[in-house]
Parts: sequence; C-alpha cells; structure tokens
Amino acid sequence: MIMFIPVLAVMAVVLIMLHRAEFSGDQKGIYMFKPVSSVLMTAVLMMSFLREGCFRTEYTLALLAGMVLSFGGDMALMFMNASKKAFRIGLVLFLLGHIAYIVVFTLFSGFQESDWISGLVLAAAAVCIYRYLLPNLGDMKIPVLLYVVIISVMVNRAVSVFSGTYFNQSQAILITAGALLFYVSDVILALHRFRHQWRYGRINLAFYYTGQVLTALSASFFC
Repeated sequence: MIMFIPVLAVMAVVLIMLHRAEFSGDQKGIYMFKPVSSVLMTAVLMMSFLREGCFRTEYTLALLAGMVLSFGGDMALMFMNASKKAFRIGLVLFLLGHIAYIVVFTLFSGFQESDWISGLVLAAAAVCIYRYLLPNLGDMKIPVLLYVVIISVMVNRAVSVFSGTYFNQSQAILITAGALLFYVSDVILALHRFRHQWRYGRINLAFYYTGQVLTALSASFFC
C-alpha cells in the first residue's frame, strides 16, 4: 500500500486545484488539472502490475477498458457548458464505461441469489431520481432514463461481488464503495445540470475520482 501513497498524495493536491478552478470558473485551470487527474486515476490502476503476486492481468485490463471510456467522457464534459453536443458525447462515453464495468463485474463474479435485494433498492432510487429530474429534461428524457438504468445496474453488479468467489473481502469493499461514489457523483451532476445550478455543483468530481481510484485499487489486492 505504501507504493500508492505518493501518487494518491499528488492526486489529492491536483483535485484541490481542479475544484478551485471549477468553483471559480477558471477554464484554463480546468483544462490543465482535469486531464492530469484522469491520468493519475489510470496510473493507480496500472500500478497493479508492480504488485507481484497480487494482480491478475485479465482483471486489470478489463477494468482499463471502462476507465479509458470514463477518461474520454470526463474530457468531453470539460466543454459541456459551452456545447450541448459535448455533454451528450460525455454521457455516451460514461454510459459505455458503466456497461464495461457491468461486464467486468459480472464476468468475474457472476450472478448471486442476493442480487435482487440491491436491485429492488436501486430500482426504487432510480425511479425517484428520474421523476425528480423529468420536468427539466426536455429532449434528454430517453438518454437520461437509459443512463439512470445502466448506472443502477452497474452498482448492482458491484455489490454482487461480495457474494462471489473471485474477489476477496477487501476488493469487494473497494469495488462497492467505488461504484457507490461514482453513482453519487453522477446524481450530483444530473441535479446540477437539470434541476439546481449552484456554484459548487462540480463537487461531484471529488466523488467521481475517489470512486474511480477505489475501483482501480481493487486490481492490486489479489493477495
């Protein structure tokens, strides 16, 4: 774990600078610190290859697919205030990223009898969130509905790893916590975009990057 401390420390500083830029509307700062944050996030995942005996190549590379798609989505959202098209591109890339995570968690952990419990909770939450956003969605009704469904399924698949045999308890905690933080991040972004525009709405990035880092760390603890 010690090997991750320098990278995580640098990332914490970069995230502070990114949020400062977001809150003050400093576009140059956003363009500088957001890509760096995403690079560091991906670096945490790739560092699993330095943990001899504690990684599995197939899992790290499978996670990388979802992380690269998320990386692209994050870059597109840098321009969402200036371009509706950029927001839609970001939405599609994040949607594909969530689908990639769904495939990864299902492929390595399978389906469990207890999945219906988290499924019902997440379905209820999805209905409430979508109904709250609905009045201001306009022509984004279908894309947002699809996104809410997919991210709910992603969290369901993440929670499911607790009952599988591929991951250990520590990894299950990291994966589930990471998925939940990603979920919270997207809910905050949706509320900021479609219901309540407020100066500090981009605090969702703190949840997003923390969630992605926790998911990335899960690749390094097969020991």
